[in-house]
This record gives sequence, C-alpha cells and structure tokens, in this order.
Amino acid sequence: MMASSMNGLLPKGMFGRFVKALLPTALIWFTGSVGVGAMDAETLVVSSFNYMRGKASISTVEMVIHRPDWERRMTIKAWTKGEKESLLIITAPPKDKGNGTLKKGREMWIYNPKVNRVMKLPPSMMSQAWMGSDFSNNDLAKSDSLIYDYSHRVIETEINAGKKVYHIESRPKPDAPVVWGMLKLKIREDLILLSETFFDEELKPVKVMTTLEIQLLGGKLYPKVWKMQKAGTQDEYTLLDYKALSFKPGLPDRFFTVSNLKTIRR
Repeated sequence: MMASSMNGLLPKGMFGRFVKALLPTALIWFTGSVGVGAMDAETLVVSSFNYMRGKASISTVEMVIHRPDWERRMTIKAWTKGEKESLLIITAPPKDKGNGTLKKGREMWIYNPKVNRVMKLPPSMMSQAWMGSDFSNNDLAKSDSLIYDYSHRVIETEINAGKKVYHIESRPKPDAPVVWGMLKLKIREDLILLSETFFDEELKPVKVMTTLEIQLLGGKLYPKVWKMQKAGTQDEYTLLDYKALSFKPGLPDRFFTVSNLKTIRR
C-alpha cells in the first residue's frame, strides 16, 4: 500500500531509484539486527567463561563420585591461567595422591606417580572420564572449546530469583573437532553458569551439569557446588565442591609445564 502510494507521488523513474537507494539501508538494518543478537549470545558465553575462570586462579576442590553402591572422595588442587592452561593435582586420598593433569591449548598430559610416567593424551581420549568421574578430561580442565568451536544463540529468557537467565543453544561450527552435537546453557545476567546440558550427535541428552550452590568465593559470587549427572539416572553423579578459590593477576608460564606436572606437590 505504501509503495503504491509513493509510486503515484514521485515523478516517473524516481520511484525505482528511491527503492534502489533504500534497499541497502534496509538490508544493513536487518542484518545488523541479526548480528547484534548473535553477538549478544557470543559475548555472554565468552564473558561467563572469563568470569568463571579469571585471568588466573588457584583452587582446592573436593570431588565426590557417587554410585548406587559406593562413593569415592578426592581432594584436588587446581591452577588455571587464561583460557587454555590448567594444572590439576590430587592431594587426597593417599592412594591417589600425586596424580596430575596438565592442559595447554588442545593438548593434555597425565602423570601417574606410581610408575613415575607422563603420558600425552590423544584427542580421542579428551572426552573420556577423568579418574572414573562423570566429568571428562575436557570438562575438568574447563576447555575453551566452548568459545572457539561453537556458535551460540539465545533461544529464550526467564526470571529466576529476581535475575534474568539466558537459555543459550550452542551448535558446533563446521568441521569443529568436537564430540557434542549440541550444548544448552543457562547463564544468569551476572554471568553465573547455572547449567550446561550435553547432547550427542543425534541431539539426545547425555549428561547435565548443574550449579547447586552459589557463594562468595575469591571476592565474587561463584558456583561453589556443581553436579554432573548422566541423563536418565538418579543415583549416579559427581559433585565438585569448592573449598577455597582465589583469583590472581597471572601465573608464570613455567608453572604449566610437563616437568612441573611431575614435581609439584603443593
């Protein structure tokens, strides 16, 4: 209706030139709007990742592996730096003490003190369970794969406990070296990760990580207790309980080395 009216008001030939002039502006506005939405999701995921990890951190975590007929506890000392470097050392119980994991970028090494041997894990083992838990090697090392290998979009929002929560769908980028067909995240407006659901290539849920308790840690609100549970199970899960956490402006590069993985016992 509007185009028909303007066609009658403008001199012959001018209407076509008017449409051609207007079309690029309309396209820029439309694609710009879509781009802003995509950027919001990407920014939210990256900001949450960086909020949780910080520039560098040192933490002490208790891991509880729960099964219907048994339960196992471990204490872990962890150091992280930036998006790509992590060092984990088990400090208790005595039979597991000294076992360590080093992650640098997409590479990971494990150390077994009983045989005094360091082994580099192939990419195919990154998705395997860490020390028999429901967390994979990638999960526990807080892999940056979520940032670089997936595209994100906000699919809905809700208000929970007075705070806005973003539901984000994350799909693998073309040819990304990942095992998950999709991830679904719930991130609170203050950047707290509330949950992460992992889907296989057929988009069936495999496991879900949920934040159970949020407290002030390291000078800011942080998920103190996490629960990783396989889909369809009730009495089979792993808990991570942060006993101490401090954020640092940095840690030396020499700290995240294979030699340090073998010698560090702090």
